Amino acid sequence: MLSAAFPELGIGFLGVAFAFGFTVLTMAYAVGHISGGHFNPAVTLGLWSANRCATRHVLPYIVAQVIGAVLAAAILYAIASGKAGWTPNGFASNGYGDLSPGKYGLAACLLTEVLATFFFLFIIIGTTSRGAAVGFAGIPIGFALVLIHLISIPVTNTSVNPARSTGPALFAGGEHVGQLWLFWLAPIVGAMAAGALARWLYEPADAVETTVVEKRATA
Repeated sequence: MLSAAFPELGIGFLGVAFAFGFTVLTMAYAVGHISGGHFNPAVTLGLWSANRCATRHVLPYIVAQVIGAVLAAAILYAIASGKAGWTPNGFASNGYGDLSPGKYGLAACLLTEVLATFFFLFIIIGTTSRGAAVGFAGIPIGFALVLIHLISIPVTNTSVNPARSTGPALFAGGEHVGQLWLFWLAPIVGAMAAGALARWLYEPADAVETTVVEKRATA
């Protein structure tokens, strides 16, 4: 994202957060009807954990997401490096310890990413479940991502998306690549935990509703 790659433009946390949230919101409506709006390996695995994504789709989605993220980072790098005197520094990468914007340690960053992704997936699954307002899921999902960025930018520079972390890290290099493991592990753990909980919450209700419909049909 250009907003994260050029923090010197002065848009601040709020501007970066809204840029990420609105990107997901608009893309959810643009291509959600085609692919389900999977832009994030953690989302794919979380939905798989919730029994909302077929196993055969998981690997192709993740491969496509990572390729897209690397290509996007390459484009951003090409644009950013066109400015005289520009240096990549962190290049919007995620990090802990010395690479954390607020110098937060490993444990704090791990917990932040797990919890942020957990609630992100819980919102995604809840707003796309049976009984939720039809056609409006993209709005709470997008604003949830805005809120997550406002909370976690100072801690990790916000991942909640392993693909989003991978693209910039490859161009920032060094320790950013060395710390990439956390930004795969934590979002996936949080997402799959949310998926498992949502499956437990929603499947019994779905089963009861299905049984009632079947009984009416045979009455």
